[in-house]
Amino acid sequence: MDESSPLARLDRRVTGCRACPRLVEWREEVARTKRAAFADWTYWGRPVPGFGPADARLLIIGLAPAAHGGNRTGRMFTGDRSGDVLYQALYDVGLADRPTSVRVDDGLELYGVRVTAPVHCAPPANKPTPGERDTCRPWLVQELRLLRPTLRAVVVLGAFGWQAALPAFAEAGWTVPRPRPAFAHGTRVALDGLELFGCFHVSQRNTFTGRLTPEMLREVLRAAARTAGLPAS
Repeated sequence: MDESSPLARLDRRVTGCRACPRLVEWREEVARTKRAAFADWTYWGRPVPGFGPADARLLIIGLAPAAHGGNRTGRMFTGDRSGDVLYQALYDVGLADRPTSVRVDDGLELYGVRVTAPVHCAPPANKPTPGERDTCRPWLVQELRLLRPTLRAVVVLGAFGWQAALPAFAEAGWTVPRPRPAFAHGTRVALDGLELFGCFHVSQRNTFTGRLTPEMLREVLRAAARTAGLPAS
């Protein structure tokens, strides 16, 4: 992505945010104490920006960075089991050039896809508060506005992301149905020139129990990619 583009500038602003004291304290404490397996890493320890091209046709919205995943590596869904599942699936359907995401300088390229989250800091126990979600919302709203010219489909991972994304789409200028549609795996909601797809989150709780299988995830990604006008295998 062109580092002078509006989206690149937004990403840089996101990384400097200190609006939520609890999240700032937690992410920085984790970065200092580390996990033994990553003792030789210099943790990112800041808000994690979105990842992917500024002209993305498909957006994937998660929950928040993991303490020893994105908070360590500086890239969304990178360095943890959830990311392993997501990027493998993106590769399997032809939306990424490799099946793994290890660090920000590993050369990974996504094809027409961007990955983001409604909360940009790693939260304790992977649970942001409603107040933290709402405080972070303006970043997602701005990101959606910048992506709007090319964006045609969105995959939202999990109920938290769904509940956070719908108000953000409304603030960004899309007409969201009232009452707001409930989250479910396989849900599809048409907005103005855009289609939302609901998908169970790629958390270990879902993938280890079989609630979300690799094929279920690939099916959603294929459908969303085709809606977005992207080739998918």
